[in-house]
Amino acid sequence: MKKFVLFLMGLTGLAGVIFWWWKPISSLENAALPLPENAQITRLLVLKSERKMLAYENNQLLKSYDIALGFNPIGHKQFEGDGKTPEGIYRINERNPNSAYHKNLGISYPNQQDKDYAQSQGKSAGGLIKIHGIKNGLGAIGRNHLRSDWTHGCIAVTNEEIDELFRHVIHNAEIEIRP
Repeated sequence: MKKFVLFLMGLTGLAGVIFWWWKPISSLENAALPLPENAQITRLLVLKSERKMLAYENNQLLKSYDIALGFNPIGHKQFEGDGKTPEGIYRINERNPNSAYHKNLGISYPNQQDKDYAQSQGKSAGGLIKIHGIKNGLGAIGRNHLRSDWTHGCIAVTNEEIDELFRHVIHNAEIEIRP
């Protein structure tokens, strides 16, 4: 009986791994369509609950990206190390072509309100929230890293997508991050 229970537990675990691996990533077709060369992304809208990031030029939707979030994604980031992705309106305020995560676009978190709240709790608000690709050296994972939330609060896309975003997102573009 004990062997049978262990067998069932192993089978259940295997089924979970298969489900995780085969979970569809919805924008595979969208990911293959490049943005027009002259496109300028002026606004990004992140829908955390849908794991989507929408790119706009003014009010025109250009593209949708599947994303991974912080490992504890529900709720607004309040403290360094909480694993949450911030919520609110921020700006794309920097770009790093030599990131440890392929490339990145910096998000202006924390704002003054974020800092004040964290300080009132005797903690650090954290920082260094980025849109980035996969960690250098792990590019072979491809889109599979989007199957679960794994960052420390950042927004992850594929390396090819961060290359595209890096070219087309204008400096100081608005990024709105919704629950």
